[in-house]
Amino acid sequence: MNHDHIEPIKIGVSRCLLGHNVRYDGGHSHDPFLTQTLGKFLEYVPVCPEVECGMPVPRESVRLVGDVENPRLMTGKTGIDKTQMMQTWIPQKLKSLENQELCGFIFKNKSPSSGLYRIKVYGEDGQVKSNDGTGLFARAFVRHFPRVPVEESGRLHDPRLRENFIENIFTLKRWRNVIDAFHRHSEPFQHHFDPDIENDHQGTSKNKGSSKMGMGILVDFHTKNKLLLLSHSEKIYRQMGRLVADCKSSPADVLLNEYEMLLLKALGLLTTTKKNINVLQHMMGYFKKQLDSREKQELLTNFEHYSKGYVPLIVPITLIRHYVLKYDQPYLSAQTYLNPHPVELKLRNYY
Repeated sequence: MNHDHIEPIKIGVSRCLLGHNVRYDGGHSHDPFLTQTLGKFLEYVPVCPEVECGMPVPRESVRLVGDVENPRLMTGKTGIDKTQMMQTWIPQKLKSLENQELCGFIFKNKSPSSGLYRIKVYGEDGQVKSNDGTGLFARAFVRHFPRVPVEESGRLHDPRLRENFIENIFTLKRWRNVIDAFHRHSEPFQHHFDPDIENDHQGTSKNKGSSKMGMGILVDFHTKNKLLLLSHSEKIYRQMGRLVADCKSSPADVLLNEYEMLLLKALGLLTTTKKNINVLQHMMGYFKKQLDSREKQELLTNFEHYSKGYVPLIVPITLIRHYVLKYDQPYLSAQTYLNPHPVELKLRNYY
């Protein structure tokens, strides 16, 4: 799949990760992958809660104190309460971010303002009482934007988590383009119907809640992302298929909202080797009449080596791509699973 037509994807990011000197000690936490590799395909919206709410650089470090679910933000040595300063700024910032149409946010790990997971919360005695805190801004962001994929910098060093997050943001961008097209196009959309969508042609031609043209766009997206969705959750994919097929009386906004909810729910589930093997075998089925015995064995050997961890996922994927081109398989060539994000990111080269 060609990514050239996708404009830069806008995501939020903790400013220090871009190399800006905004940390309490006057330094930064520059992440070369974000700036030198991923940044080629993204438009970053940098945020530093502590500086933007009024704290200087350098400054005394802050930490979470008190109740894990509703902690205060206190300076570590002098015990000055900065909670109100932060809580006054947060709603204003969230409001401004509504206009950015973010497709994701990368937070700085271990930060009392921006950390998503396992942030230390101290008791009044100065001792750590919990390691299950969440940064004040991160917590507010997730509540305000529940459908925006989020991750923190430390976890992005895990190849599977990194690939899953980036796949999420690229898929969400494509989905938002679908929503725009759904409302914008005035001509019927050309697409290939997925045989797994029951009575899809009849459903789109008789649909009263959404236009035939709009439904064509939705069916096209669902069809192209079939294998990608199956690699996350077959159960949710089937739910999405039934939703698309049984849409005759669904108002467009309701239909799109329910589909998006299921889409993000599916993408939130990590792929596994077993799920990927299932998808690979599914694709192999499209070449039953074309592959000779040696080609079939080569594919099966690739699958086995991947399943045992001898080679990364990119190896069988590359061979499948070769057969898609060699035997001119239009259905598979349109599947985002084969190329869900730019190959330059090398996200499938490590697992």
